[in-house]
Amino acid sequence: MGLSGKAAIVGFAEYQHERKYVGERKFYTEQWAELTALACADAGLLPDQIDGLVCSDIREAGMFVPATIAEYLGKPVNFAERVDLGGATAVGMVWRAAAAIELGICDVVVCALPGLPIPSNPIPQPVNEARYFQSSSASWGSPQAEFEIPYGNLAQNCGYAMIAQRYGAEYGYDPVAMAKLVVDQRSNGAKNPNAAFYNKPVTIDDVLNSKLIADPLRMLEIVMPVAGGGALILANEEVAKQCNHRPVRVAGFGEHLTIKTPTYAQDMVRTPVGPASAQAFAMAGFGAGDMDMAQIYDCYTITVLLTLEDAGFCGKGEGMAYLRDNDLTINGALPINTHGGQLSMGQAGGSGGMTQVVEAARQIMGRADDRQLAKHDLSYVSGTGGVMSEQSALILRGA
Repeated sequence: MGLSGKAAIVGFAEYQHERKYVGERKFYTEQWAELTALACADAGLLPDQIDGLVCSDIREAGMFVPATIAEYLGKPVNFAERVDLGGATAVGMVWRAAAAIELGICDVVVCALPGLPIPSNPIPQPVNEARYFQSSSASWGSPQAEFEIPYGNLAQNCGYAMIAQRYGAEYGYDPVAMAKLVVDQRSNGAKNPNAAFYNKPVTIDDVLNSKLIADPLRMLEIVMPVAGGGALILANEEVAKQCNHRPVRVAGFGEHLTIKTPTYAQDMVRTPVGPASAQAFAMAGFGAGDMDMAQIYDCYTITVLLTLEDAGFCGKGEGMAYLRDNDLTINGALPINTHGGQLSMGQAGGSGGMTQVVEAARQIMGRADDRQLAKHDLSYVSGTGGVMSEQSALILRGA
């Protein structure tokens, strides 16, 4: 069951991530076209060779999103998919594209997630009150609208802080270990020109002295919103042989969804990434100990810790010790987020999870410059949507 590894990432494009964007504002359709052209050029392919696309939501269309994008690109396709998995979207895009290629539906698929600001609407629109609550389900009839918004159990900061508090109650909580995770990732990110915090390392004291946002999470443990975006090109074996770079094969994937909010979680510290990772490793024929790197979705430090445990890189309850005792930088035995993660690059809206997949491809292709790993054949990649709600995993390997 599963993928055979015949579909590969052959090219990518990534906007520089910026905290204060001063460039031209572009509609998402424009960003889609630009990212597609850049990724095709990177792969050494022509846009006319694309016959499949995987997208997420765009501001310009509430319905018929794939058709809107195909029309704008001027490119008919044989396969189109719209993925709605929050921060797990990019990983979900990649395995769906790989599956379509292996099924023979299409030969070349583009996956893109824009994240630059769009032009302001000259006719002001009413503000959706859900934005004030950071709620994604404020509509009439939703459980969140009825049972959570009235009582204040809302938004990502509260949800992840509650998970961190529960973890501390079960296993103990070490703020210094979590701060070290930030420091190690920032060490990697400080070497990444595309990162919002390029050339800006931090210390453990910097993290511990940063503002407490939602106990126990501090500002430097929480992802920074930025402008950015990225795209990937996947192709079949025949096309991949013609491309510019070492193909990055999609060897295995997993996906698991349980709840939308922690209110309904049976166990807040045993997360969906566990079953997703087990499926991905089994499909690929590798284990956690075989990986040369781990590109872990890191909206919060607690997300990384729980992913390390649930994916099998360490035992349950051993995550704090793992963070304390291991070098997580590009110099360590298992580097984590060699690009700095979103904690160093920033999170460009829905495109946040794309940075992990792009970095895995970049490393496996041998194109990471000053942060290039000597051993770079196998990568674990994770995605996390919502508040540990929907999680996905990929195993990528060099051809």
